[in-house]
Amino acid sequence: MSDCYLPRLGGIEVQVADLVRMQRQAGHEVEVATATRGEALPGVHRVVARMPFDLPVHPFGVRHLTRRMTLSRPDVVHVHTGAVSPFAWMGVRAAVRAGLPCVVTVHSMWDPLTRLVYRLLATAYGWQRWGLVATTVSTAAAAPIRAVAGRGVPVHVVSNGLDLSAWRTFSRGSTDSTAFTDSTAFTDSTAFTDSTAFTDSTASTDSTDSTDSTSSTVSAFAGHPRGGGADPREEVHIVAVGRLAPRKQPVRLLRLLGAARARVPAHIPLRATVVGDGPARASMERYLARHGMTGWVSLPGRYSREQIAKVLESADVFVAPAPRESFGIAALEARAAGLPVVARAQSGVADFVAHGTEGLLGRDLGALAQAVARLATDAALRERITAHNRETPPSAGSWPAVLDGFDRAYEQATRTAGRGDV
Repeated sequence: MSDCYLPRLGGIEVQVADLVRMQRQAGHEVEVATATRGEALPGVHRVVARMPFDLPVHPFGVRHLTRRMTLSRPDVVHVHTGAVSPFAWMGVRAAVRAGLPCVVTVHSMWDPLTRLVYRLLATAYGWQRWGLVATTVSTAAAAPIRAVAGRGVPVHVVSNGLDLSAWRTFSRGSTDSTAFTDSTAFTDSTAFTDSTAFTDSTASTDSTDSTDSTSSTVSAFAGHPRGGGADPREEVHIVAVGRLAPRKQPVRLLRLLGAARARVPAHIPLRATVVGDGPARASMERYLARHGMTGWVSLPGRYSREQIAKVLESADVFVAPAPRESFGIAALEARAAGLPVVARAQSGVADFVAHGTEGLLGRDLGALAQAVARLATDAALRERITAHNRETPPSAGSWPAVLDGFDRAYEQATRTAGRGDV
């Protein structure tokens, strides 16, 4: 159950669609309930109403969903939520009313305001006593949920599911675009480019947001291929991927890059490519012009999955600076492709990037700038991390592990179902 679903192509929608596909392949019978309008799809029930701005919510959702659940009696109800998901929580209430096991997956990092809202809802409705089982996508995302839910709701970490085989193939030297085919039909990395959002604010960040892809050329950004024996005086290419939205504050990324440039000796040339598009692009272009950075920082726009792979081929460092990144799909793809990743120590990226092993971590922009500068000036460190990332597949994102994690959550929810009263 999810507020949003296909044909929308945001991160939660795509992740839920992938999960449905993989669970069906594993032999489960899976149906979807959503408030998103769209064409009829097998096993998809669209509970829709005419709402302002086409919002995915239904004023009588609890009643409709309770009736459907009472008639169909599913073995478990799996609800997917972002920071604010009214229809999804209607599904939670309906499942509890019907006495059904209910697992709630939270795809976002709860900020202080979100935590306050859920505390108020707990006071009003007592949702901690409904016998729910919760999962979320990272250790960082789990901490604020546990702080609010207390002992009444077990919270497990089950990462987003990804097919990283294409990126692993690419990391071993293949850039054949056929690697990105049907097996990753729902996981185009451009669908997740908010996952490396550039925010330094306290806003909740969904683990999976969307940026559409458009065709453009990457030839202008294809520099030297990564490999052993790099001359430390050669150009160092830094890449970031993210939606350029004002709420993401991507200008902070440019400040990070400028601070890193100031720390790197002048004889080491730097080049940065920030892939993505959005309403903040104009302000970023003005910032680059004002600070004399247009000669080495490029904003090429939105890229397809294949185009991102081509950019990563020439990259030396990947930067994912968001402090409230609940997972970090683009960062995981870059790590699978072999790149050293620079990210926040307090973000979900820390689940698959250990400091000094898969990349470097920092808690603020200054520390991140220092980390980028260190990798730019220390070719041996860069090559050691790259070799490790190429040789060692990441454990996060494996579909067998994801399916097993949800199966365990379903079993626990079956044991706790019926304890709550809505």
